[in-house]
Amino acid sequence: MITSTFNSQAVNSKVVYFGDLLSKVLISDLENNISDLTCPEDFDQYINAQTLLSLPDVIIIEVDENKECFNQVSLLRSNPLFKSIIIILIGIKESKELRTKALALKVNDYYTYPFPLDDFYSRINFLVKFKLIKPKLEELPEKLNDTYQMPLAKRIFDVVMSGTALLFLMPLFIIVAIVIRLGSKGDVIYKSKRVGAGYKIFDFYKFRSMRSDADKMLTQMADLNQYANEGNKSGKSAFVKFSNDPRITKFGAFLRKTSIDELPQLINVLIGDMSLVGNRPLPLYEAEQLTTNKWSERFIGPAGLTGLWQISKRGKKDMSESERKELDNYYASNYSMWLDMKIILKTFPALIQKEQV
Repeated sequence: MITSTFNSQAVNSKVVYFGDLLSKVLISDLENNISDLTCPEDFDQYINAQTLLSLPDVIIIEVDENKECFNQVSLLRSNPLFKSIIIILIGIKESKELRTKALALKVNDYYTYPFPLDDFYSRINFLVKFKLIKPKLEELPEKLNDTYQMPLAKRIFDVVMSGTALLFLMPLFIIVAIVIRLGSKGDVIYKSKRVGAGYKIFDFYKFRSMRSDADKMLTQMADLNQYANEGNKSGKSAFVKFSNDPRITKFGAFLRKTSIDELPQLINVLIGDMSLVGNRPLPLYEAEQLTTNKWSERFIGPAGLTGLWQISKRGKKDMSESERKELDNYYASNYSMWLDMKIILKTFPALIQKEQV
């Protein structure tokens, strides 16, 4: 075990390291950042000896040659005393199966050696800071209530346009609903929690284009995420996107290709959850990873049915996570009625996607 206090960036973090394989390799590099090294042999003995006052901030566990690794993580996550402890796994063999298991157990990070140690230390410091200052997602709307205010002209435009569109599209809604119901079991309208402007959480509506158990399949498909492993060794990403998603039904593929599945969001626009133009409202698991100062800027602008991402590179494989974040931040800082009109006019050609995502 390696126990230490990190002082860089004014963060004091008690870190515990379990494992011998990598510690022997990393010791010369770690000693510059770790002031005290000890090696107790028994994981259970250490855990059982902890009290509320002696708890570490971070626990690092080696995966390779440790058959009990995931049992140890499960033990920590099921123990009320350790439930909120930051857990990082380290291995020497890249394994999609192990990453999937780690994701299912809600491990904070998974690194495969070798990796840049500076990035590793920065990540630990960030996780500790984030844990200390992270407000609950449900409390963020109150904290940001004065940050975003929908312009009156934009709101009037949204109500008039969405109301008119819903009136004329009602026959199409009925036809689509019938086909969905005949094609597969489940609700016609898919409803999920999304995070919009000011971190406001609301019910987001779409025509169901996936199997009814689609959400439960996310963990099993973690290694297929198009944004996974982009620029980080942890394999984690703020956004989730699958190429040729196996959860999509046959009729659902048509709905997505034509973007008809998005039409129920006009209801969200009409009732004020979102605007016709803005940044895409995110699922909770994505929004929770975008609360840093750099990326939370996207939430001070309106959530929208269409936006810069859709008209720029929607459906293209070269749309990186960083590019998407930058587009969101740009719109949040520069949105206007003129920009909205340009986005709306460019949205129609972008509706037909070249790949199923």
